[in-house]
Amino acid sequence: MSNPTDKPEPKRTHFVDLSPLRESPVFARLWLGSAISGIGGQMTIVAVGLQIYHLTGSTFSVALVGGIALLPMIVAGLYGGMLADAFDRRQILFIAAIVAWASTITLVTLTLTGVHLLWPYYVVTTVNAVAATVLGAVRQAVTPRILPLRLLSAASALNGIAIGLMVTVGPALAGVLVASVGFAWTYSVDVVLFLSAFLGILALPKLLPEGEVQRPGLESLAYGVQFLRKSPNVRMSFLVDIIAMTLGQPRVLFPALGALALGGGAITVGILTAAGAVGAFISSVFSGQTGHVRRQGRAIGWAIMIYGGFIVAFGTVALFSDRGIVGHAGAEAVSANVVAIVLASVALAGAGAADNISSIFRQTILQSAVPDSMRGRLQGVFTVVVTGGPRIGDLFVGVVAAIGALWLPPLLGGVALIVIIATLLRFQRTFRFYDAAHPTP
Repeated sequence: MSNPTDKPEPKRTHFVDLSPLRESPVFARLWLGSAISGIGGQMTIVAVGLQIYHLTGSTFSVALVGGIALLPMIVAGLYGGMLADAFDRRQILFIAAIVAWASTITLVTLTLTGVHLLWPYYVVTTVNAVAATVLGAVRQAVTPRILPLRLLSAASALNGIAIGLMVTVGPALAGVLVASVGFAWTYSVDVVLFLSAFLGILALPKLLPEGEVQRPGLESLAYGVQFLRKSPNVRMSFLVDIIAMTLGQPRVLFPALGALALGGGAITVGILTAAGAVGAFISSVFSGQTGHVRRQGRAIGWAIMIYGGFIVAFGTVALFSDRGIVGHAGAEAVSANVVAIVLASVALAGAGAADNISSIFRQTILQSAVPDSMRGRLQGVFTVVVTGGPRIGDLFVGVVAAIGALWLPPLLGGVALIVIIATLLRFQRTFRFYDAAHPTP
């Protein structure tokens, strides 16, 4: 790995820093392959949900796709991280990619042969989700091995752009393809797009573990947890993310808001869902200054508090809509309340942008402050955080909405989020004064 001072200071710009793509052809191919294959992956996620609903007419059956895969995904994230610290990371990526590709081919086969049983689809999509989780955890552990320290923030911002493209283009393509050519052809497009992932992986050099190597298992995992206990900055980056996702994740409210407060039904749900991704994409495009921020812990804290402010704004729109202050409310809200939908979408886009900025710095701290011998396991724990945090948030929102009103969870959660993060930032000095030029876990 080259030294961060090897090259002159780049010209400061507000646009995303493309230096990782220019300076590392290996990273460029891996990034491009991941982005293209990720679009196909999002297509398949949407298509599976549509197909299961087509077979059953049950929303609960669709929800089971994610519910059944949750625990295997958590286990895969942890075990995949241990594998990344014990074996050649390129080889692990290649094997996981083979499994993911084969599972998509199996979906094509199931559809073409007219299988109407649900369990094969649940099994195959779970295998696909497990492989994708391993790919994600190991891929993030690879980045610091192919880029210098000074470019890690820029690489995280580029990953934000890739994710924004995946979650906006993929579902849109899935809707068009399912409606026009059917499920089998939609999965087949994913099979073709996924070939780009292999091109990126095969371009990597051998990435054997550095430092102490431990056999994957409970002892290795315990060693990783012990390291995390002694790493206040990394631990704090995980903690604030869990808090943000628990108190500021209003996505389960979207169907009810579309039906009752904002109106517009499924179209409104789609708009609200896309708004956060659009905000994240825009913030990544204009992320050029993130590479020059040294107090990254403080930046994370401020980004999450701004996120909380936008969630409060979203809750305020829901409150005013429910009371008829913005447009109309009640039974009349079956039709779209355009003003309220626009305001809610702007608030969610702002929240998505702030969350993405926080994610850039959290990922940078994890990649730069953790030694390579521990990086895979910590990435595995990070995967558990980002997988489980939103589910805890869904539970919080559901409980509060059940005992209060639709607008209460984002208002209450957003305010609590701001207060808690401000308090933590005040008392956690090592995190507040974390210096990116001298990263310490």
